[in-house]
Amino acid sequence: MTATIPLWLIPLLPLAGFLLNGILGGRLPKPLVTAIGLLAPLGAFLAVLANAPAAVRHALVESCPHPWIALPGLQVDFTFALDHLALVMLLVVTGVGFLIHVYSVGYMHDDASYARYFSYLNLFLFFMTTLVLAGNVLLMFVGWEGVGLASYLLIGFWFQKPSAAAAGKKAFVVNRIGDFGFLIGIFLILSQFGTLNFSEIAAKLAASPAWTGGILTAICLCLLIGATGKSAQLPLYIWLPDAMEGPTPVSALIHAATMVTAGVYMIARAHFLFDRSPYALGVVAIVGAATAFFAALMGLAQNDIKRVLAYSTISQLGYMFLACGVAAYSAAIFHLMTHAFFKALLFLGAGSVIHAMGGEQDMRKMGGLRKKLPVTFWTMTAAVFTIAGFPPLAAFFSKDAILYAAFEHGAGGKALWFVGLVTALLTSLYMFRLWYMTFFGELRSEHAHPHESPWSMRVPLIVLAVLSVCGGWIGMERFRAFLEPSVGAHPVAAGSPYTEWILTAIAVFAAIEGLLIADKYYRRKTERPAQLAAALPAGYKLLVHKFYVDELYGFAFVKPLFALSRYVLGLGIDTAILGGAAWLLAGLANFAGTILQRWQSGNLRSYAAWLTAAAAAVLLFVLIVQGALALPQPFTWIFYFTGAGH
Repeated sequence: MTATIPLWLIPLLPLAGFLLNGILGGRLPKPLVTAIGLLAPLGAFLAVLANAPAAVRHALVESCPHPWIALPGLQVDFTFALDHLALVMLLVVTGVGFLIHVYSVGYMHDDASYARYFSYLNLFLFFMTTLVLAGNVLLMFVGWEGVGLASYLLIGFWFQKPSAAAAGKKAFVVNRIGDFGFLIGIFLILSQFGTLNFSEIAAKLAASPAWTGGILTAICLCLLIGATGKSAQLPLYIWLPDAMEGPTPVSALIHAATMVTAGVYMIARAHFLFDRSPYALGVVAIVGAATAFFAALMGLAQNDIKRVLAYSTISQLGYMFLACGVAAYSAAIFHLMTHAFFKALLFLGAGSVIHAMGGEQDMRKMGGLRKKLPVTFWTMTAAVFTIAGFPPLAAFFSKDAILYAAFEHGAGGKALWFVGLVTALLTSLYMFRLWYMTFFGELRSEHAHPHESPWSMRVPLIVLAVLSVCGGWIGMERFRAFLEPSVGAHPVAAGSPYTEWILTAIAVFAAIEGLLIADKYYRRKTERPAQLAAALPAGYKLLVHKFYVDELYGFAFVKPLFALSRYVLGLGIDTAILGGAAWLLAGLANFAGTILQRWQSGNLRSYAAWLTAAAAAVLLFVLIVQGALALPQPFTWIFYFTGAGH
């Protein structure tokens, strides 16, 4: 079926915005820079909407008329495909992305690099939409690497700050580790299937129903390594908390709509591979559950408002991986969608708070802001109650679907459900801790003069608050039926008629319990957290220092690599061998030049002396050769060396 608007226009519009503001932005008036920066994502969003009816009826496929790569036995086309799964992702990416762009107008208004900022945002959307629309693994990898580049540019946007530059570099390096695994997976796919097109791979698997495990498990585990890097899961999650060094709207874009969702999307897109490897699915589920619980623990003791939200993102992505691991791909994408709404709202709300506090991010210096920032307070309240899982808000439906799918999964399902349930309790606790410390009590800073943000920042908050409340009302069953053409039919095993209701009640009780604990310790008895930390210093220190994972990685990997680079590669190979060879060659050239320069003195008597010395040297050489070879005639050496005589 033909697209209403060419699919290539969806990524092309953000690319055009990037080029215009990146090349000309420094010479354009700020209103024009703003218009270019906003129209690019808005145009992409409208193009997605225009193609939505046709994509719902039948998947749209659009290929370049000429092969992208044409080799003997391999042809890769530049193919875009818009099916139900890609449609949901694109609506999230372009829709939420546009709201973040609008918010950025007010947040970055006074920044000296305003045009550069919007050009990078547009570049991010270009690569993310390319990743989502990709009809083959190689084109997906192009978008995959592109969002890594864009994240590096945006996390280190304020590169004058050493911490921001280091955070951008850390994100780039850690993602390269994961991307290496993804690349190995691509090579394995090509060797086994002879194609990189998703549809052709799925068709070959459908024609071989007995093909399971083995090389398919290896492929899936390699793809999982890439997903853990991009979506910040154990053990490659360490870059995401440091990504807070970028501007707050960047954090919202990375955490809510773009980069970190790429790993979940990739697993759902390649579900036909993962479905053939129960072992790989089990690893995905365990990684997701462990990450969700681990990150929630670290969120309990963080005092930087953005870092709390960063660990919250890691934890919520763990829920999505857990859903993929129990083959509940629709539940994973459902939670991805609702998470985009409330997490973008949380980050943008945090940005409004930071803006009001003059750049302060420490929650211990906040408090009492609900009266001074009424719009920010009520919109963030909606997001906090949503992420905690209170009905009938959006995350209640998506998180409940994941927990129910885990419970009914079979072997190990009950354990996964329990970990998810404890994580839900911790999520409610650390989010209401943030809520109370930020908005209740008295202002704990003497230098801050809080004020509400401009309307360019408040309007996106209101829209996202509405989506956070209503975004889950479509219902899990409708959403599963909608995605079935893209991710297949994976019905959850039906238990007792009352099982789902009981599990739902338990999850809601966990959310209420988290609220009550936070209310006790952070509103009514605010001295108790300090007393508890003093009573359990080892545990508190462990949480504050994030289980010393960064230090452990630094000791086990970073320092040995630096030592290897400095002493073995640097001093041993670079300095000793390469540097020594260069020094020797330079010395020989210098020595030869010192001698030869005497021949060019311009003095005729000197030239005559050199000529006489050379003639004597030649004569001496002839005599030595004749004596060694016992030649009968004095000048037969001439014939000997020219080959004319013997």
